[in-house]
Amino acid sequence: MKPDVLVVFPIRPKAMAQLEAAYTLHHWWNADDPDRLLDEVGQRVRAIVTTGEKGASAALIDRLPALEIVGCFGVGIDAVDRAACSRRGVLITNTPDVLTEDVADMGLLLVLACLRRLLVGDRWIREGSWRRDGAMPLTTTARGRTLGILGLGRIGKALGRRAELLGMTVAYHGRHPQPDVSWRYHEGLVALAADCDVLALCCPGGAGTRGLVTAAVLQALGPDGWLVNIARGSVVDEPALVAALVEQKIAGAGLDVFADEPNVPEALLGLDNVILQPHAASGTTQTRDAMAQLVVDNLQRHFAGQPLLTQVA
Repeated sequence: MKPDVLVVFPIRPKAMAQLEAAYTLHHWWNADDPDRLLDEVGQRVRAIVTTGEKGASAALIDRLPALEIVGCFGVGIDAVDRAACSRRGVLITNTPDVLTEDVADMGLLLVLACLRRLLVGDRWIREGSWRRDGAMPLTTTARGRTLGILGLGRIGKALGRRAELLGMTVAYHGRHPQPDVSWRYHEGLVALAADCDVLALCCPGGAGTRGLVTAAVLQALGPDGWLVNIARGSVVDEPALVAALVEQKIAGAGLDVFADEPNVPEALLGLDNVILQPHAASGTTQTRDAMAQLVVDNLQRHFAGQPLLTQVA
């Protein structure tokens, strides 16, 4: 008999076809009556397939007494109740590594687009300013600027290596200094913000990093400093960020993530000093397919009694 799997949210089509062939899937995400579905099949469900944004709540986990594993499509698992899983001995897997390079690419893209005012130049042509007013205002070179990185994990290091190729100096803040890099370490985030021209957020989400970027951090970044966020919207005090951007207390921002996605603060939509992306840093076909395959492979190994590929500690 095929193991029963609850699909909190579907992943890529090829991966879903593989799951359909190997398991009995129950699509909670589009059920007419999700509670009734859990009443009918919850006792049998042995695995959850979900995404980093949808996660798995303690209330859901408690409805699934046979649950053994949560397969999460994404690196961030802040929406998965780890305490509930730990109490029950439920395993969690995520999809690190396969998205590192694309996310770091997006980070670099936002850094350059901010400093060189890429979208301002695009609008300068489209709105007729080039013909009417001549050359657009000068921008800022990346070369010789300092990139400060909050969170020097896989993605932070990949972004730092890219920044060095542009001639940028790299500094960072995290829980502790990293022995395998020579970049300047700051024990405090305010000190890092004061030391850099661009502050890039690459840390995990969750309770431990919620609101780390405060008004004081933004003040330290200053009117010539830029913020780039490829981490989670929860890392930033979003009202403080909106105020800093509107009042030009910082130069601007490149934002791929927000506190209440897909809802973006209305005040940001009309600002020339903000570049917005719809949480798409890992959003290439190749990377998302690789992430989905990792979810499939972890479930296959679990039900075959083999070690998991990317178990969350």
